[in-house]
Amino acid sequence: MKISIIIPCYNEESSIQQLLDSVINIDYDNKEIIIVDDASSDNTLQIIESKISNGLNFIKILKHIKNEGKGACIRTAQKEVTGDIVVIQDADLEYDPNEIPHLIEPLIKKKADVVYGSRFVGDKPKRKIYFLNKLGNIFLTFLSNLLSNLDLTDMETGYKIILNEKFRQIKINENRFGFEPEITAKLSKLKCRFYEMGISYHGRTYEEGKKIGYKDGIRAIYCILRYNLFK
Repeated sequence: MKISIIIPCYNEESSIQQLLDSVINIDYDNKEIIIVDDASSDNTLQIIESKISNGLNFIKILKHIKNEGKGACIRTAQKEVTGDIVVIQDADLEYDPNEIPHLIEPLIKKKADVVYGSRFVGDKPKRKIYFLNKLGNIFLTFLSNLLSNLDLTDMETGYKIILNEKFRQIKINENRFGFEPEITAKLSKLKCRFYEMGISYHGRTYEEGKKIGYKDGIRAIYCILRYNLFK
């Protein structure tokens, strides 16, 4: 099976080199990497383009002319995906690409349609920073579970791995982080088989470049209600 790794990125010059090196060296031969640069104003794009110049033809760069958000990046990449399995990989190294071969196993074995990497289960190392962010995540996951009848521990996780036959049925409306509850609701409505697997988590502080904020939390509540209760 072929995997398509989508990497949305915006101003990640401090991490994108290491991230790309890790993704390129994943122990899985049949893969494509689709990077969507969300109008970065630093050297992110130049670093990515230097990789292409080294003859790595399984990497594709898509560019936004203005900053639109994570959901918009994934919507742009969705049109270009050719793999059987879609992996969403953030560019900031909060999530370790070396865990991807493990996370895709339930899909390869045809036990799952969707795998979420959970930051709240398992014994892998996790950086502990913002209590209020965790509390908000727990609340959003609870509300999402209540309306979707799923039993997730981490709906907001950045590691979502999806069979492309399901992924291509999803129309993505949300431009920013509302993508997370939106796609969860829509995959649930498709009666997908969900699995969760524990992952490591190397969270960033806002000073280190973390982008999600309280406004995104408010939007997430709206998205949970809208996409679970309405078409």
